[in-house]
Amino acid sequence: MADLPLPVPTIDDAPAWVAEHLGGLYAESPGPVPVSGAFTGGQAAADAALGLYDVSGYARTRSEVLPVGRRGASRLSPYIRHGLLPLPRVWAAVGDGPARDRTKFRDELLWQEYSRHLYARLGAATARPLRYAPAVAAGTPWEDPWPRDMACMDLVVGELEDDGWLVNQTRMWMSAHWTVRAGWDWRAGEDRFFTHLLDGSRAANRLGWQWTIGAGTGKAYGFSRWQTEKRAPGLCGRCALRDACPIEDWPDDATAPARLPEPSPLLRSDPDVERTAGPSTTAELGEPEAVWLTAESLGDEDPALAAHPDLPAVFVLDRELLRGWQLSGKRLVFLAQTLADLGARRPLEVWLGDPVSVLSGRPVAATFTPVPGWRRRAAAIRPAVVHPWPWLVRPHTGSIGSFSAWRKRASR
Repeated sequence: MADLPLPVPTIDDAPAWVAEHLGGLYAESPGPVPVSGAFTGGQAAADAALGLYDVSGYARTRSEVLPVGRRGASRLSPYIRHGLLPLPRVWAAVGDGPARDRTKFRDELLWQEYSRHLYARLGAATARPLRYAPAVAAGTPWEDPWPRDMACMDLVVGELEDDGWLVNQTRMWMSAHWTVRAGWDWRAGEDRFFTHLLDGSRAANRLGWQWTIGAGTGKAYGFSRWQTEKRAPGLCGRCALRDACPIEDWPDDATAPARLPEPSPLLRSDPDVERTAGPSTTAELGEPEAVWLTAESLGDEDPALAAHPDLPAVFVLDRELLRGWQLSGKRLVFLAQTLADLGARRPLEVWLGDPVSVLSGRPVAATFTPVPGWRRRAAAIRPAVVHPWPWLVRPHTGSIGSFSAWRKRASR
């Protein structure tokens, strides 16, 4: 099928634009395109969210689930994931906050950075257990790993599917329940998250699952009724199963994580850190005529966009990738809103097809992106200019086998 130039969407027509141009490439098609009830895409929305965010109280309330008004999570992650809010900018934005809250919040930003380092170094290998076999329930898997007759699961599955976002605490509930209690393969659950989450990335998504089910640390997260009653008081009292709770206690038959005989040697050291990190200075091989953008880096502070303000930006929706992924339409609406916001402020081309086919032979400027797919495509497209990725902490050659080991070598 030929590559197709598409009209640039507008914020208001983003759902209709997705339905018209991307039918068959998202999970709910044919049918109405879902829209997140909690987030709007675009630089303007990202800037507003960061401008309104107050880190005060974060350390105390970041894990709260109910009431919703008590939640201390920042809700910035969809904008961070797409480069609308680069990590260095978010780091600086909380600099005046209370010390305890600032430190805890920045720890979470470092965790995001750690996930990017891990994915940039290991790539597809992050789909395999890192250091331990996952904890998993013994016996026959549950019929439904997230049964909606449980009030705790009904709440979080609803938020995942309606809003495309979850607080970190409920992500842990869902991943622990899927594998450690219900006995399902963690990779299928990670795919479900990736389908729906507006901040879904293989880097952060896989890392979160691996740590929750014990594949990263050897210690699984022990989700049971106690966590629900602590973080969402009153929820269990409204549950139809409150007197026969299937998660009353930690399951006795759950297998403990077992250390893998041969974890990847890349966890210990990086033999090619320049490949992992990308250039530290701008590499110029020619004069660009456009700026190539990807879903990882759509913000105004993208180094290539910022360095070439007069050039048109080009975004290619990878038809075959989308066909295989079958993401929820709300993810594509969020992306369309982001493109609409950008297209209102500078020339923008949107294509549907194969990025290599669309861009090969066209001199483009790009920002190095620490994901395997970008490296493969860039090798074929051969950008005229490659700008460094805006790392919060530049990758090092040492151990990334654990967050603590990585952080000993990282500095900020």
